[in-house]
Amino acid sequence: MTGDMHCHTRLSDGAMGLEEVVFYAKRSGLDFLAITDHDTMAGVTRAGIIGNRYGIRIIPGVELSCYDYERKRRVHLLCYLPQKPDRLEGICKKTCEARNEAGKQMTRMVSRFYPITAQLVMKYASGSKAIFKQHIMMALMELGYTDRIYGGLYDQLFDPHHGSCLVDTVSPDIHEVIDLVHLAQGKAVLAHPSTYHSEDLLLELVEKKQLDGIEVYHPRNTPEEQRQWKTLAEENGLLQTGGSDFHGFYTSSPNPLGSCMTSGETLDQLFSDMPQKS
Repeated sequence: MTGDMHCHTRLSDGAMGLEEVVFYAKRSGLDFLAITDHDTMAGVTRAGIIGNRYGIRIIPGVELSCYDYERKRRVHLLCYLPQKPDRLEGICKKTCEARNEAGKQMTRMVSRFYPITAQLVMKYASGSKAIFKQHIMMALMELGYTDRIYGGLYDQLFDPHHGSCLVDTVSPDIHEVIDLVHLAQGKAVLAHPSTYHSEDLLLELVEKKQLDGIEVYHPRNTPEEQRQWKTLAEENGLLQTGGSDFHGFYTSSPNPLGSCMTSGETLDQLFSDMPQKS
């Protein structure tokens, strides 16, 4: 029994729709798939219905955008199986609204240099809860200004340090988000700890017993980091999750469904630890 616990669809910044993702997850031999779109659980119910049709179990989830204000770094938190998901609706809505406004601003800024329009960007953002940078890049690809999402043009426009058209959004404090996840009776797992250099934060959260798990297996985690996070999780009784962070072709490097997985042992632990609904 295996599962991919990190997957995105067109509801956020993935290239494929819900049905396609679930279908190909089943074709890839997965038993479980977690839908973890950015700051929205809008697809979870429908994904569960589709999963029943194809014979794959869907794990409700969401990847929440946060900020480590002490170290001034972005950080992502995965939430799994929230028993009271309505308690996450407010923060998800606020984050999506901020991201959508930033997406509109970036579209206007890019249109000063390239003849894209809001309508063309929306062709790719249609169905998503917000406009992402990938949608703007797809519009530029259609107009022939680049042949890839990630590359020289993306860096010129959206590099986090010197991108000419990047508009940042304000994200909620990581500690507040963890508290909300637990209020929603969900499991809080720190996503890809090394991606945003969250190693120090991870150790702090583990010491304070605020986390339920660590994303040990991820395409950007090195073998050494995987061993390190696995040991840390074992020593503290935490979930050791794994996921491909699947985005379809909206990605900078290949990471097909099932390229990083969660073991059956961890899945058993996840389900056995869940609180009863009240």
